[in-house]
Amino acid sequence: MDDRYGNKVNQVPDDYRYQGTNYEGYPPQDGYYHGGEEPSQEEDAQSDATEGHDEDDEVYEGEYQGIPHPDDIKAKQKKKAAGVADEFRDHADLVAERMEDEEQLAHQYETIIEECSHGRFQWILFIVLGLALMADGVEVFVVGFVLPSAEKDMCLSSSKKGMLGLIVYLGMMLGAVLWGGLADKLGRKQCLIVSLSINAAFAFLSSFVQGYGFFLFCRLISGFGIGGTLPIVFAYFSEFLSREKRGEHLSWLCMFWMIGGLYASVMAWSIIPHYGWGFSMGTNYHFHSWRVFVVICSLPCIASLVALKFMPESPRFLLEIGKHDEAWMILKQVHDTNMRAKGEPERVFTVANIKTPKQIDEFIEIQSSTGTWYQRSLVRFTTTFKQVLDNILYCLTAQYRMNTLFLAIVWFTMALSYYGLIVWFPDMIRYYQEEAYKSREKNFRNEEVKHFTFNFTLENQVHKNGTYFNDKFMKMKFKDVTFEDSLFEECYFEDVTSSETFFKECTFISTVFYNTDLYEHKFIDCKFVNTTFLDQKEGCHLDFEQDNDFLIYLVSFLGSLSVLPGNIISALLMDKIGRIKMIGGSMLISAVCCFFLFFGNSESAMIGWQCLFCSTSIAAWNALDVITVELYPTHKRATAFGILNGLCKVGAILGNSIFASFVGITKVIPILLASSALVAGGLLALRLPETRDQVLM
Repeated sequence: MDDRYGNKVNQVPDDYRYQGTNYEGYPPQDGYYHGGEEPSQEEDAQSDATEGHDEDDEVYEGEYQGIPHPDDIKAKQKKKAAGVADEFRDHADLVAERMEDEEQLAHQYETIIEECSHGRFQWILFIVLGLALMADGVEVFVVGFVLPSAEKDMCLSSSKKGMLGLIVYLGMMLGAVLWGGLADKLGRKQCLIVSLSINAAFAFLSSFVQGYGFFLFCRLISGFGIGGTLPIVFAYFSEFLSREKRGEHLSWLCMFWMIGGLYASVMAWSIIPHYGWGFSMGTNYHFHSWRVFVVICSLPCIASLVALKFMPESPRFLLEIGKHDEAWMILKQVHDTNMRAKGEPERVFTVANIKTPKQIDEFIEIQSSTGTWYQRSLVRFTTTFKQVLDNILYCLTAQYRMNTLFLAIVWFTMALSYYGLIVWFPDMIRYYQEEAYKSREKNFRNEEVKHFTFNFTLENQVHKNGTYFNDKFMKMKFKDVTFEDSLFEECYFEDVTSSETFFKECTFISTVFYNTDLYEHKFIDCKFVNTTFLDQKEGCHLDFEQDNDFLIYLVSFLGSLSVLPGNIISALLMDKIGRIKMIGGSMLISAVCCFFLFFGNSESAMIGWQCLFCSTSIAAWNALDVITVELYPTHKRATAFGILNGLCKVGAILGNSIFASFVGITKVIPILLASSALVAGGLLALRLPETRDQVLM
């Protein structure tokens, strides 16, 4: 027969019966959680028609003749009466009843999770969701690592490189809000699978596209997909954890973001420098080593996607939408898996009924014969969109307004300082390298060169007031070369490639440029007399080895590795000192570390201060993740996390743009801005309510 949700039930009565168990649960009334009651005399007097059946397979003998059980009739009549009554009840009364049900469910669910214990099932889910979180960490680093090499293939200007660096954060911001909202309506597992699928597909596709515009679009959609990872993963995993385990194990889960950074750094270090790895098809299609790196970086996402297929939906989410039987089966699976792993397979799952909150708003079901497919899809889309929007607005209601506001400020200030400094550190290291490089610059003045052939590389040179007559520049490379107030007469340039090379206020007379990449923007205030440009190179043909690539990968690797001590400390102390003290203490200590950056006047000093800052700030990130999932109810948890994480990405975009603009100008403004934001966010965090002792609402 069918239950009220349309699921097939193996002819089991409404109350699951277990014998020999003295479970102290909630009193068996109104469908509440209750364990094994003493079997009644009526159950002992079963008819011969049902003899030989196990206790779990007990059936009402009248069902063999199609006669409904009297209890089923009473239950249906009660449901029908309640449904009719709800039509005449005030909506506020229904909401109040649902809130009361949710509070009762929260305490009951906590007891059930404690009975299921923490074991093999949670550790398997930990690995699966950890891979998804690892994919999020990889996504943040991918573009930064491929930019130097992608610049060669796509001829990227500084503005295009900056846009490519920010577009991922923009996609992640939009994805966090949308997927978080959908996860509270369609389910954690389903939305996580779709978001990871989008990320894997477009990340993989981006490795093959050649044009800048299409590559930018693929990374935007890839970021949009992975943006749903953080809100869903933490909401999903928290709903399988008891109160005593939640803070610690959510903090351990955060370590996978660190592992993602390490993975990206090691793969970049191992693959990208081998620029020859890959293949070419003609002159327009090139698949170089950085594209191989992009493909490798999609593997954690694909692995998590495959493993998720074998994991169940969150039972807490199913209970919120009234799917009692499905939730019960999943909880029983969790219990049995953990008990078998502990060597106690004989232990029985004593839960019979679980409280389900009163259902007020339901999805509109449309018959397949109603309207066209387009109309049906439009109705479903608009209904879902309205429900997601209602969830977003719910986070701003009086009950949650102040918590949402405080959390939003803490998330934003943390992201502004953290992501701003994370970009600022490599830029400052690169700036110190450039300064050291310029200090070795060679200067040539008033030189006269006639009838000479240049067929070797010129690097890091400045030529002023020079005269070049009947000279040939053939099959050569310019790297960081500047010609100022120089005269080129009857010269010939052929097969020349250049990087950071400019001609300023120079004069060219009867000169020919053939097959070069000396484009118009490289000639500043120059004069041309009888000068010809023939068959200029298309695309970028730079092939200079970047000496600082190794150092940049090493800096990222050390920065990711440095958060390991902070992760361990936060996981061990999260449930002991509380979330609020963890956030406030971590942000204030990080602010103090920022002031030491005034003493970072070398590459090694900047690397050291970066590692110190990352190790002290990671505890605040972990505590923010934990408190965000605990402050909001189940049916709004992923939505709230998505909103706050989306705001975090806004802070990341602003931090990247603001801090990068002061590189080489001043260190004072970035340091003061980061430290001020951290102090403000840390002090405000102390106003948030502590959640370590409360059940998951």
